[in-house]
Amino acid sequence: MYELSDFGDTKPLRAAAKMLEKDPWKIEREEEFTNVADMYDDPSRVVDERGMQLGEAADLYGDIETAKDYGYVTRGLKSRHIQFIVLGGTIGTGLFLGIGHAFTQAGPLSLLLGYAFTGAAVFAMMMSLGEMATWLPLPCAIPQFCARYVDGAMGFAVGWNNWYSCSLTLCTEISAAAVIIQFWQGADDINSAAWITLIIFLVVGLNIFAVSIYGEAEFIFASIKLLAIIGLLLFALIINLGGGPTHDRLGFRYWNNPGAMKAYISTGSAGRFLGFFSTLVNAAFAYNGVEMVAVAAGEAENPRRNIPKAVRRVFWRIIFFYVLGSLAIGVLIPYNAQTLLDAQKNNAPGAAASPWVIAIYRAGVPVLPSIINAVILTSATSSSNAFLYTGSRYLYALAQNGQAPKFLLICSKKGVPYYCVSITAAMSLLTYMSCSVGSQKVFQWFQALTTISILFTWMSISIAYIKFHSALRASNIDRSTLKFRSPFQPYTAWFSLMFFAMITLFNGFWTFPSSTKKFDVNDFITAYIGIPIYAGLYIFWKVFKKTRWVPSAEADIMTGKAALDAADAHWPERRPKNLWEKIWFFIA
Repeated sequence: MYELSDFGDTKPLRAAAKMLEKDPWKIEREEEFTNVADMYDDPSRVVDERGMQLGEAADLYGDIETAKDYGYVTRGLKSRHIQFIVLGGTIGTGLFLGIGHAFTQAGPLSLLLGYAFTGAAVFAMMMSLGEMATWLPLPCAIPQFCARYVDGAMGFAVGWNNWYSCSLTLCTEISAAAVIIQFWQGADDINSAAWITLIIFLVVGLNIFAVSIYGEAEFIFASIKLLAIIGLLLFALIINLGGGPTHDRLGFRYWNNPGAMKAYISTGSAGRFLGFFSTLVNAAFAYNGVEMVAVAAGEAENPRRNIPKAVRRVFWRIIFFYVLGSLAIGVLIPYNAQTLLDAQKNNAPGAAASPWVIAIYRAGVPVLPSIINAVILTSATSSSNAFLYTGSRYLYALAQNGQAPKFLLICSKKGVPYYCVSITAAMSLLTYMSCSVGSQKVFQWFQALTTISILFTWMSISIAYIKFHSALRASNIDRSTLKFRSPFQPYTAWFSLMFFAMITLFNGFWTFPSSTKKFDVNDFITAYIGIPIYAGLYIFWKVFKKTRWVPSAEADIMTGKAALDAADAHWPERRPKNLWEKIWFFIA
């Protein structure tokens, strides 16, 4: 008896056999059998004759029939969507609210250095991710990169780790929104469950119908956040130079008194260093979501043009929003400002605990706080929307890897994996815990869990790139031929890997006993629970599936690429017709 494998490449035969199994009358002549095989062998033909959506799915799944059965995500995110999704992903509640805790704990210089150093490592990681996502812009490709280039167990671990991280961050942002609404008089009399319900319905509605609706919502949300942060930075400059109602020129007085660096836990130089190190952990949470560009790559129009464009601009967004933002806060108010300390101690709602709003009150501008609170609410809602989208696509990627149930691959006619969206949205019900234990406490608990989780994601991306770089060499592919090539590789990836590993290992330093604090078991578990979760996921799949570390020469860097290459020719070239279009094309 002959085996099917005796006939060489069996994928075309399997595709035709599957069609016969489903409908014996579908292929009546030998020529039709040949056409099915030929069409599978030529992804560009599928793309040309049946469309990009089916072509990409068939190339990835192995046959057209499976692609038609499950459906596939659509490339409904325009260039402006992608640019503003990445922009919005870098401006979350961490920049408006979470940064205040780091500021009062470490001081202005430590805050500035912490966000700058972490930003450098994040940018290094993003350059690595950008190169891989441009080579293979698959839907939520991070688990696939890890599984293909490193180990199937790592793909499983990072996929599920990312999904639960996105689910918890979704809860975090909804919880933050519930707190923010209570800033306005009268809102605190309404049970926060009402606000939580309203936000959940809103973000589910933005995600369940079509990815273009999600993209439009993020475009609007990100535009509001962009205008707000630009306005705040201009406000900081004006107030600092004495342009406020009091005409008091601030300069850097607060860096002298009470000081540029605040000691934390210990005293002297050691205390100042620990204060600085604490800002690295806080900054990691603030940057959470910056990798969202790789999640959206599989649904982006012309991804090999738009993804590199978005990734290259991450550096300037980090500098503009976080480095300048932390500098602005440091010159506007002292880290021991009693109003800010009291707001943090009393879990004051919304903008009341924001250092930006405290600075506005101190400057004597009474109108702005409510406006800033509305912007912060927009930011929290936008982040909720984004993390529901991201979490659902991680589930989708896991199903593509065979590491989650296959029914999760089913998409609507608009290309939405609605089972993935529904399951991820169901996790948002955990936010109702805040109705009984206090929104701020839940926010802090989720923040600790998601911080360690995102660090594992970034480390996994760095490892995947190191292996990808090695696989390119093993396949004799010259990196100079790549459409996007990140600089100084693989050293850039090694730098980001070591930086995030350091933060992961020492992120819970504050839980250990010292002269000012006793050892707290609950704090220690919260700080480090992410490590055994990730390790447990990795070991489970390693043992269950007996996976192995993928040799560089065997890494699958090609599956799905042929259809994507063919699709490149179908994207129209954007040529500006006038000065306005030239400016707009540069921005988005």
